[in-house]
Amino acid sequence: KEAVAALWSALVESGDLYLGAYEGWYSVRDECFYTEEELVDGNAPTGAEVEWVAESSYFFRLSRYRQRLEEHILANPDFIGPASRRNEVLAFMRDGLRDLSVSRTTFSWGVPVPGPPPPDGLSHVMYVWLDALTNYLTALGYPDTEAADFRSFWPASLHVVGKDILRFHAIYWPAFLMAAGLPLPKRVFAHGWWMNEGEKMSKSVGNVVDPVALVQRYGPDPVRHFLLSDVTFGADGDFSEKKLVESSNAKLANELGNLAYRTLSFTQKQCGGAVPAPDAFSEDDLQLLAEAAALLPQLRTHVDSMALHRYSQGVSGLASAANRYIDVQAPWALKKSEPARMRTVLYVLIEVLRHLALYSQPVTPRIGAALLEQLGVPEGGGRSFAAVGEGSALQPGQPLPPPRIVFQRIEEVDEAEGGGEAPPPAAALTAALTAAEEAALVAEVGAAGERVRSLKASGAGSEEVGGAVATLLELKARLPPDHELNAKPAKKKKSKAAKA
Repeated sequence: KEAVAALWSALVESGDLYLGAYEGWYSVRDECFYTEEELVDGNAPTGAEVEWVAESSYFFRLSRYRQRLEEHILANPDFIGPASRRNEVLAFMRDGLRDLSVSRTTFSWGVPVPGPPPPDGLSHVMYVWLDALTNYLTALGYPDTEAADFRSFWPASLHVVGKDILRFHAIYWPAFLMAAGLPLPKRVFAHGWWMNEGEKMSKSVGNVVDPVALVQRYGPDPVRHFLLSDVTFGADGDFSEKKLVESSNAKLANELGNLAYRTLSFTQKQCGGAVPAPDAFSEDDLQLLAEAAALLPQLRTHVDSMALHRYSQGVSGLASAANRYIDVQAPWALKKSEPARMRTVLYVLIEVLRHLALYSQPVTPRIGAALLEQLGVPEGGGRSFAAVGEGSALQPGQPLPPPRIVFQRIEEVDEAEGGGEAPPPAAALTAALTAAEEAALVAEVGAAGERVRSLKASGAGSEEVGGAVATLLELKARLPPDHELNAKPAKKKKSKAAKA
């Protein structure tokens, strides 16, 4: 309340508040006033219902700031993103801005307007967007502009907002700040909507996709990867569970997971389970190593420009290059004829995998961590972006853990036949387990196995034993397929004496 009251007082001091009367359409859901021209089929542009409101109100002189706002937007092309939203805001402002109602008298909830009672004798509370937007400042200690957090973090580097509330953040909020003599945020970026079969998701329509259920079904990494790679960030996207599965299988299981497993399993067999010592690098080797190290600045540029989808695409591009490299170099064909060349190729691939694991962490942290673990990179600085480049390269002779599949393929989803149903438990844990998670699961398997043996030894009923066996099998299914506990026991050969 103190911060909102301080901002209100600053607007009073600047001469930008006056008492008047408002009459027009208001949306309770959007907490926004709309003109007759803005209504679509009698509703707000967002589809929300509107009601006619007539009441006394304080107004903010928004019209006074149209030119300053336009000049700021034109002088700072990155102030509003993406470009389509910037153009949208400029188009809205082109015909001028109407003064904005910033108080209400028909309800009592909200922050009371500070100062002496108004001439109309009514109790005014602040219009919700004025106090809501002020929270950006409240969190940093405002109205104490000398507070450490305020001095460190304001102006904000970035506001990320939904496209339906862009006007409040790109027009009203900057105008409030200008009137109060406070600096503007450096950038406002509006993201789009996830649609479901072309329609905006809505509880009333019943087409909402539950993200928690998605994570429970597929694991967090596939969901994160799909949401950050399938659609241009800032644009609308049409959600499809089938697309999520296809993208995860193509990019995470095949492109990255298969590359890692075939490289590390071959290294385990041919190089004694250790990082091989390379010979002289060829031009192809140096080119791929350079591409891996040079990707980081490009990825940072993508993030800085809010092209988050390009981050995943950049990592995928490096994985594709590594897959082409292994197919062309064919280390399996070199193990007898050119073993030194084979070791060099494997070393290059392992180094590229290390970079892929580092770059994967922001989007798919579990997969990135699992791959770094397989490469023998301990937790700490070796897993940060500071380790990019040859300065932190794995050392020849360094032991490598037994290879595991870092990402299991997901069963294909047939959306036409109820694609929302969960796959079997084994498919639910699509991302590789960390070492700690695997150790805990192995302990559970051991305890479950001991219970089965104990029940059998005590002569327990078949139903009770069957339930314990089912629990054991379910736990084992959550382990990697190549784990030793999932290995089928070798059949014992009968001796000749036994046959006789």
